[in-house]
Amino acid sequence: MIQIAIANQKGGVGKTTTAINLATGLAATGLRVLLVDLDPQGNASTGLGVNQSDRAQSSYDLLVGNCALEDAIITTRVPKLDIVPATQDLSGAEIELIEYEERTHRLERVLAEAPSGRWDICLIDCPPSLGLLTINALVAAQSLLVPLQCEFFALEGLSQLLQTVERIRGRFNPGLSIMGVALTMYDRRNRLTDQVADDVRACLGDLVFSTVIPRNVRLSEAPSHGVPALIYDFRCSGSEAYMRLARELIARLPRQEVAA
Repeated sequence: MIQIAIANQKGGVGKTTTAINLATGLAATGLRVLLVDLDPQGNASTGLGVNQSDRAQSSYDLLVGNCALEDAIITTRVPKLDIVPATQDLSGAEIELIEYEERTHRLERVLAEAPSGRWDICLIDCPPSLGLLTINALVAAQSLLVPLQCEFFALEGLSQLLQTVERIRGRFNPGLSIMGVALTMYDRRNRLTDQVADDVRACLGDLVFSTVIPRNVRLSEAPSHGVPALIYDFRCSGSEAYMRLARELIARLPRQEVAA
């Protein structure tokens, strides 16, 4: 199972929207997808129609050892897409995990329990911070995908995230790579948007996905209906962009892993 963390320590960059719709897009191509909601806000779970009352076991329970992976899985209404939901209990997990041995490897151990061949790819939706939850995701993942809002302050946050990736490589996960940077909330009417996009591409080159995710009302409306935008309105510009991003991501995966 290919494991990809979706992270950016800055909030409001479209991280969870990317997690939900990219997971749906990958499932639409035929891949079996597991989405792990590691954000205490639980927005990815809500956006996929998982009610609070249905989250008897969550990613919190996995991290503290209260249940096995199989017990926390919820099948979503999207074919081939399963989710490990999140609850507000995660808010205190970072403090609780300090007392655990190998506290940075808890998620890695959990995902190692995944039945062989059940899922092709696992996406991990991280909280908007670089705390212990995000570190667990980066230790468990082989790759990192960074949603980056097209605004000036996002560039500063990106440099901090890249520094954190280097630290994770040095101490915990030398195999961690950057899958790519996805430009989100792109507005062609705003000159600054183009400038930020150009600056990011000049700095990171081919690491930046060709696909850009536009500002789109349908993307914002979909979570209130408990479905991804790809189901809410698959013809809207946001849905079409996420399908292109899914195909682009697949093209970056090692061929032998995709074939498997």
